[in-house]
Amino acid sequence: MPKEFSRTRRVSELIQRELADLIRENIRTSGLITVSSVKISPDLQQATIYVTVLGGDKSEVDTVKHLQNQVGILRHGLSQRLNLRVTPRLHFLYDESLEYASKINTLLHQANLSSSDS
Repeated sequence: MPKEFSRTRRVSELIQRELADLIRENIRTSGLITVSSVKISPDLQQATIYVTVLGGDKSEVDTVKHLQNQVGILRHGLSQRLNLRVTPRLHFLYDESLEYASKINTLLHQANLSSSDS
């Protein structure tokens, strides 16, 4: 079992690097899209790609929809770059962890300020 985990981790890291390049080279958007992480199923058939969007005039939801519409181009590009028997199906989701971390940081900062005023 540990060997499977190691392989899935290596494949997900490889997909993350290659998808970041493919998105930068092939997908035209007004903002900066970052592939923050990739979760791949143990059988390597499904990949969930978490992305963040910085700047741009489109909302995060619209950017994720745009990526999902371009999934054929991205999957084909992955199949050309990766040496896998089957290229996984890609599903894009917006990664909210940066926003969540920012909110927690703001709350901690506010709590620290209020405790130092006392």
